[in-house]
Amino acid sequence: MSDIINYYSQFDEWGRLDREPVEFQVNWHYIKKYLPKTGHILDNGAGPGKYALQLAKERYQVTLTDLTPRLVEIAENKEKEWKLEKQFNGFFEADARDLSRFTDEQFDASLMLGPMYHLQEEKDRIKAVKELNRVTKKGGVVCVAFMPRVRHILTSLIAPEFWKPNDNMDTIIQFSHSGCFNHSDEGRFTGAYYYNIKDINPFMEELGFETLQLLGSNVGAILNNESWDYWRNKGEEEVAKIISFLKEAATDPYTLGISSHLLYIGRKK
Repeated sequence: MSDIINYYSQFDEWGRLDREPVEFQVNWHYIKKYLPKTGHILDNGAGPGKYALQLAKERYQVTLTDLTPRLVEIAENKEKEWKLEKQFNGFFEADARDLSRFTDEQFDASLMLGPMYHLQEEKDRIKAVKELNRVTKKGGVVCVAFMPRVRHILTSLIAPEFWKPNDNMDTIIQFSHSGCFNHSDEGRFTGAYYYNIKDINPFMEELGFETLQLLGSNVGAILNNESWDYWRNKGEEEVAKIISFLKEAATDPYTLGISSHLLYIGRKK
């Protein structure tokens, strides 16, 4: 996990969500739709706290965890800056596979929008989801982010030099079977695991959840910077129509493979 901590210690994850606003807006639209109106929410693997802070602004009680100390510190500083201290019940450095600091059924709902990207061993993915299940109340909603394998295959074919070692077909074919990606270049996104889309719902259901929705967080990732510039030049109203359309398209199962991230929403049985 040291490579992953090092990566997120230098990478601007807060800025990424600002640069890719569709993902945050689509996710938030559906998270808010399914969460209870009030309650204590765990944001597990929260990064710099973008979603946790939004939850706090909506008057939820929030507990935040992340593996990377720097990101926990950023989130805590944002909490003070935004004067949301009353809404937070703690900031913790924690591995998603071990939430032993929390009691069974402590949270009304739980988010896990990052850890599943970096658990390459199946036993570790199972541990993380079992822990999420344990700390969430019966009937509680969970929101878990995944990355689709087919999208990364397409991305590698489009920009092979950017995604080494996926710069040749033998490696890409190997990746298509394993789902594991370790970047050849230092300091790049690495230690990653990408799911076959058809496996996500059964995986979560076997571990104690009823599926409510699987959606594409960022179907708009297919648009490049030049495309976005064209639509932005047409004005804010036109961009707002695109965002609205992508929110609706997010739940179309035929679009999941072109989204860079997926959001699973389920309920603890």
